Amino acid sequence: MAVRKYLEFAPSLAEGAFVDDTAVVIGRVNLGKHSSVWPLAVIRGDVHDINIGECTNIQDGSVLHATSPDSYGPDGFALTIGNDVTIGHRVILHGCTIHDRVLVGMGAIIMDSSIIESDVIVGAGSVVSPGKRLESGGLYVGSPAKRVRSLKQKELDFLIYSAAHYVKLKNLHQSTSQH
Repeated sequence: MAVRKYLEFAPSLAEGAFVDDTAVVIGRVNLGKHSSVWPLAVIRGDVHDINIGECTNIQDGSVLHATSPDSYGPDGFALTIGNDVTIGHRVILHGCTIHDRVLVGMGAIIMDSSIIESDVIVGAGSVVSPGKRLESGGLYVGSPAKRVRSLKQKELDFLIYSAAHYVKLKNLHQSTSQH
């Protein structure tokens, strides 16, 4: 795996965290317990902090970055992701905040200073504009992303299932890569 230091900043991987051999994790990155980073994902913490909670998965080909205080003052935008979050394949996250129990669908883009509250689904291919706030309990789709309805109980349950499924999957990958 390519987990590497940038300047004086080294990634911090909590107990049980998994980073695939083909993923790249650089610099000011904190990866929480039992979280996973899958093939070809890039998490580049060179200009600001990237904090990823527990039992969160960053799937194949996703790109995570933040906004430097030098390019957008005075503080720039860190990237923060909560617990039990599923980041689908080929997602771009840039300088945003994502709370707990969120699913970001494949190919979605979430831009600077956006806030995704807990218990939200962002549909595949959606674009969340800079500074937008997605309120808890909704399904958001489109470009720009708009709330189309409230989540059903089955969908809320799926948010927990998805995160737990990826913890099991990363456990299998970790057990087979050690032999």
